[in-house]
Order: sequence, then C-alpha cells, then structure tokens
Amino acid sequence: MAELYGQRIQTTVNTKYIPKVADTILNSNVMFQRSVRAAKKWSGRTIRKPIKYKKNVTGTSFAGFDTLSVAATDNRVNLEYTPTWYQITVALPMDEMAVADTDEKVLDLMKLTLQSDTEDMADDLGTLFYADGTGNSSKDLLGLAALVDDGTSVATIGGLSRTTYTTLKSTVTASGGTLTLASMDTLWNACVSGMNKPTVAPTTESVFSFYGQLLRPQERINKNVSRVKGMVGATGFSGLEFNSMAVVADEKSTAQQLLFLNEDTIDFYALTNPLGSTVQYSGQIDGNDYKAPVGLGFSWSGWLKPTNQAGVVGHIYFGGNFCTKNPRFSGKLTGITGI
Repeated sequence: MAELYGQRIQTTVNTKYIPKVADTILNSNVMFQRSVRAAKKWSGRTIRKPIKYKKNVTGTSFAGFDTLSVAATDNRVNLEYTPTWYQITVALPMDEMAVADTDEKVLDLMKLTLQSDTEDMADDLGTLFYADGTGNSSKDLLGLAALVDDGTSVATIGGLSRTTYTTLKSTVTASGGTLTLASMDTLWNACVSGMNKPTVAPTTESVFSFYGQLLRPQERINKNVSRVKGMVGATGFSGLEFNSMAVVADEKSTAQQLLFLNEDTIDFYALTNPLGSTVQYSGQIDGNDYKAPVGLGFSWSGWLKPTNQAGVVGHIYFGGNFCTKNPRFSGKLTGITGI
C-alpha cells in the first residue's frame, strides 16, 4: 500500500491501531457450540447407557388354570462410549514476546494467541462433529455422521450392531435431489413418537435457502433460535421454523443434507484435564461467532519452557465424546440439490 502522506505528516502524526483483531477466516459453527455448551461431566472408564431393544412377549389372556409362561425376558443391552482427546499447539518465540511487551503494545500477544488458537481448535472440532469418528485411526470424536445413521454408512454405534439391534437405526432418506415439504413431513413423522421429537434441523446455507423458498412469503419469518420452544443452550443464531422446530444454517454441515436432531437424545460428556487449567478468553478478536469456546471439555496446559529453545509452548486440550441413547428419534435427508 502506497504511503498517502509525506514526511511532514509522517514525522508528526502516529499511526492509530485498533485494539481488536478482525477474524476473516473462521465461519459459523452452530451445532458444535450448542452441544458443547450443554456439556455433562464425564465419569468412569466409559459411558454406558442401558437400552431396551425389544418387548416382553409373554403377555397373554388366560382363563381358569391355564398354564402361564415362566420364561424370563432378556431385552436390555448397554451402549458404551469411550473418551477422545484433541489438542492444538500454542507457541511463541521469546524475541517476539519481548518486543510485544513494551510500552507501545496494542494487544496482549500471549492472550491473543491463546484465544486465536482456541477458536481455531473449536473450528476443527466443529468439522469433526459432522464426521463419523473414524478419522486419525478412529481417534476422532464421534460425530453426527455416526450418531444419525441407519447402518448403511456406520454399522455400529456405542459398540452395538445396528443390524442386530435395529432400533438403533436413524431414518436416512434420499431426497432424489429435490427438497419438498412432503419429504420433510415424512422424515418428521419417522422421527416422532409421542412427546419425543426433533428439536433442531441444521443444514447448509444452500439447503436452508431452498427451505425458505418453499415457504409462502408470510411464513418466511426469521426467529431467534433462543426463543423457539425446545431449544437448550441457545446461541442466538436465527432460523426458520418447521413444526415448531428451528431450521438453522451451519457452515460446518455436510453438503446436500438436512438433519433432524433430537437434542434430548444426543449428549456431550466432557472430561476434565487433571493437569490443566481453565482456558482464559481475552476478547481481543471480533468478526466471528466464537464468543467463548471454553468451558467443560476445554483445558490449558499453561506455558511451558523448552530446555533448548528461547520461547514458550503450550497445548489446548479438548476431552470427552458425543453419545446418543436413542438414534431413532433423529434422521436426515440426503442428496438435496434444489427444489
């Protein structure tokens, strides 16, 4: 950029620095942030959730001294989930730290770097949240591609086969390329049983736009997600309604998919790092949706000094896993390319 003014101005007027960093790279990360902020504390070696997968079929009418069944019914098994860990490295050289700590500093270099790297890690995790957990030799956290599946792509969940235990299947419907209100109604009905129903429908910006075009003009009312009944841990993102469920655009969402999620059946269990401390959020970055990607699951190693280098290094950790206890109350439409 060419200098606008000559030496008369350059030698008499300082440059003004705005004490905020504008983020021009990270995009929205709606569902990961929602789910993590409603985290539960991990306890034990694994998380086990007993499920009932078939009925007791010994019930019968009888009269007089009819012989009654004395057979015991064994109709419960355990879903079992193991924890995962993720980290990102934070490092600064000593010479830069020295210059950054003079009287002319505008931003706190160490706190800014920690915040920036924490947000980058949360962005990574948001991508993994839509995957199936098999990445990096299955060390990745369990994502929605596994939590919401009919066994076609992910055969097991919580250690149990979806072929053997068919009630662990979600409804997965190919849209044939076209999003229609009828196909959404069909998926909704497949995911609903009594009071159990989907609470949020994340999708891509393109599919979100397709859904908006299906609505009559008077129905295209943007609502604050936090005001939609059934939403927990709301983050303030806006959405459209479908059967009182919020449909929201999430830039992390899998292409051409519309998910119907029952958040009452999907939990994030967070592990506490016994060697770490709380991640401090400095508020020196704006321009993204990461107001505070901290809390249960996130921890900070503290600054460590290498023995043979002039600088400091640390690690931000994220521990725990996503678990589902009843996948049949969630579903998805796939292959959506238009209306």
